[in-house]
Amino acid sequence: MAQEQETAAAKNTITVEQAGPCKKKVVIKIPEETIKNLTDKEYDELRKSIVLPGFRKGRAPRRLLEKRFGKETTEQIKLKLLAEASDAAIKDNKLNALRDPDIKYEDIKLPESGALKFDFEVEVRPEFELPNLEGIAVNKTKLEITEGQIDREIEQLQKWSGFWTPRDGAAQSGDQIIADVTIKAEGVEEEEKLNNIEVFVRKSGFVGAIPVEKLDELLTDAKSGDVKSTTVEVPKTYFREEYRGKKVDIEIAIKDIKWLKPAELNEEFLKKLGAESEKDLREKIRDMLQGRLEQQARDEMSEQIYKYMLDNINLDLPVDIVADQATTLLQRQYVNLMQRGLPREKIDEQMEQLRAGSELQAKEQLKTFFIMGKVAEKLGIEVTDEEINGYIAQTAIQRGQRPERLREDMVRDGSLAQFRLQVRENKCITKLLETAKITEVEPKKEEAAKPKKTAKKQEAKPATAEEKPAEKHAKKVDVSEEKAAKKSKPVRKKKTDK
Repeated sequence: MAQEQETAAAKNTITVEQAGPCKKKVVIKIPEETIKNLTDKEYDELRKSIVLPGFRKGRAPRRLLEKRFGKETTEQIKLKLLAEASDAAIKDNKLNALRDPDIKYEDIKLPESGALKFDFEVEVRPEFELPNLEGIAVNKTKLEITEGQIDREIEQLQKWSGFWTPRDGAAQSGDQIIADVTIKAEGVEEEEKLNNIEVFVRKSGFVGAIPVEKLDELLTDAKSGDVKSTTVEVPKTYFREEYRGKKVDIEIAIKDIKWLKPAELNEEFLKKLGAESEKDLREKIRDMLQGRLEQQARDEMSEQIYKYMLDNINLDLPVDIVADQATTLLQRQYVNLMQRGLPREKIDEQMEQLRAGSELQAKEQLKTFFIMGKVAEKLGIEVTDEEINGYIAQTAIQRGQRPERLREDMVRDGSLAQFRLQVRENKCITKLLETAKITEVEPKKEEAAKPKKTAKKQEAKPATAEEKPAEKHAKKVDVSEEKAAKKSKPVRKKKTDK
């Protein structure tokens, strides 16, 4: 329903109407008196700053000023009236605008007499009610750490600290081969020769820059002095353009074979890992696995919180902002496919599917953004500069960077605002989990046998499918508090004496 009111300060008549999902139409009528008062003020200021031939400063008659500077001054008056009136209308009517109002400045003319009437549309935050935030039902996987898991971690540490040792017999899976390699790509006359390069006996590996499937079948049981040959069809999506989609002949002349000898579990190995004894090492690994599993369990519970919110809240989304967000995601996916080497025509064939996926993803990200913003407001959760600095310092340590340098990079690439959203969402999830109704459940067998590894670093970079829940939902939403709070105004041109 339209709402009419009189704004005392500006004496403008303002009407606010619904114009669609999360969109308001604002109609403003600026009285003739307001226009006249501002016009008189503008010409008074102009007279004080301009010197015309034959007149002392501040003495030029109004008619001459209007003749010489009328067009420019009228434009300045119009822009100022529109900016001040639209800002006041949004503020006085408490319109929670997401972006600057869509005002067609160039289509609006300042009348020679009478009131100035104009209208604009502005996108506002969706209005919705939150479900009950206390007692959310959440399942938590029981933490189970076995001696077998600890054994496997120690074995891996021994391999990482091991060294390559000459093998007397034939090559086996996992071995390292030192070889002279000849590569002949289809359509290229000259062969490429690589001497003394490392080739690893793996199911999928590389010989030079060429990806080779079933490489272990080719090289297993090979001996020093053997020559192995194969032909590879390089995928059309390969990032190296000179090999993309071509048949490549590969010849491997084996010179040496080495196997990875794990480090011995001795005093030197323990000292290198900061452990006093094998028992101490096992305790350290147990603590590490405990932390890893706790983080995994928290990530799973966080996803359940997000799902609860999305399943129990219906809200309209700003159509234009969804479209912009979907376009951003689509462009990112498109560029990613190109970087992977997929030909443009193949990408174009997938555009419809990509477009549908990007729209769904954009809607979920935007819904989560608005929901968590309201959750933060209801719970009174704010993010201080000190907290941001602490998170940046922690992230910088993990990346091996200086905190001030990381902050500069984040300001430059625009990720600092997203980082603040991520921190806010983490705090919201933590608060909700404090009052959640948590039920412990048995882990799946494969999870009990080998805990799922989580990322070692918390990054404020673009989201991936493996990111932590708060990061995945918060990132790349282009609507932020900082952006929503800003209202750009027309830049007033400086008056100059022509």
